[in-house]
Amino acid sequence: MRQSKLFYKTQKTVSEKIEVTSHRLLTKGGFIDQLASGIYSLLPLGFLVHKKIENIIREEMLRIGAQEVFLPALQPKHIWEETGRWKNIGQILFKLKDRHGKEFTLGPTHEEVITQIVQKHVHSWRDLPVHLFQIQTKFRNELRFFGGLLRAREFVMKDLYSFHPDEKDFENYYKKVINAYLRIFKRCNLKVRVVEASAAGFTKGVSHEFQVLTPAGEDTIFYCSKCDFAQNKEIAKVKPGQNCPRCKKGRIIKEKGIEVGNIFPLGTKYSEAFDAYYIDKKGIKKPIIMGCYGIGLGRLMATIVEVNHDEAGIIWPKEVAPYQIHLIPVEMQDKHVLTTAEKIYQNLQKGSLEVLYDDRDKVSIGEKFVESDLLGIPLRMIVSKKTLSKNQVEIKERNKKTIRLIRIKDVIQFLKEKHYV
Repeated sequence: MRQSKLFYKTQKTVSEKIEVTSHRLLTKGGFIDQLASGIYSLLPLGFLVHKKIENIIREEMLRIGAQEVFLPALQPKHIWEETGRWKNIGQILFKLKDRHGKEFTLGPTHEEVITQIVQKHVHSWRDLPVHLFQIQTKFRNELRFFGGLLRAREFVMKDLYSFHPDEKDFENYYKKVINAYLRIFKRCNLKVRVVEASAAGFTKGVSHEFQVLTPAGEDTIFYCSKCDFAQNKEIAKVKPGQNCPRCKKGRIIKEKGIEVGNIFPLGTKYSEAFDAYYIDKKGIKKPIIMGCYGIGLGRLMATIVEVNHDEAGIIWPKEVAPYQIHLIPVEMQDKHVLTTAEKIYQNLQKGSLEVLYDDRDKVSIGEKFVESDLLGIPLRMIVSKKTLSKNQVEIKERNKKTIRLIRIKDVIQFLKEKHYV
């Protein structure tokens, strides 16, 4: 992509009301634009990152045997009345009427929709298990909006729903999802803690959250300094400094966290509400056991920025960066520099590399470097008269301070060694 053609605009300053780092940097870098409180547009740079995250999630969902669907955002009142949630969680629903006076909501979640679909298709134990996921826009009438994409009224979410004949089958799949989530977050360069949380009365057990520890978080987490024990404050019976109740060796630490994902045992609440039963091997009619598993893509994107940045700007991990390489010629007026940069740009594109080529001729090199740091593209490649005198380019990785000089003919091999190719 030629930077002169890219639809974006960076900002030197943003409103003092923007306090959270990810909100500030995504706004400054031209990744997002605010339409109203809790409502954001993804601009080209932001949408590229969002799509990368979406693709990672989709790959890992398919890897555990989930099938993708796409469910309506506009949902009729009556299916929410089946579960009692039209009244029970009514405040979070965006409610509206069509021209015939029938009531609908813009879906904040899709348990009702997916369960009534499965009820029509599953009748026997031979039809189970079923694992269905979607990546869909959600609408929630939140009382409080927080941190830009961290808590919004309209956002994209991956929600997976699983349907099982018994608890054992559910538990086995639940573990698969945990491992899939850990792979997703690792690919996004996030360290997460699997945290026990309330099951909200659906089952006797607990649900699990995936928390990234950061001061920007809204949640409070108690965890062990030695083992993997961790609980959300809503169920925690421990205090900071106490011995860990699990390993007895570590001390309990209290920190803030951002919930980047959750997995939830639903039991039979929804299957019973929609008469989603099946006939088992013995001919007995039983309710289907369900689980749900969510990841908010915008929140995940913002969290990546929260823990991958410095004073100069964002530091995108390679797998989610809008571009892999930022190619910057220093002396645009020099014909040799310009023609060499153009040739490098074409060769990198032929190698299926994602390159942002700063071809702007009326922007100072200082401004270009400042902007490059802000945008956070993983690798910066500089072409100048000095480097070309030795048939080299200057390469700097965004997350490192060191600069390397690489011969132009060796660039592709270097990128292969760094796993860009």
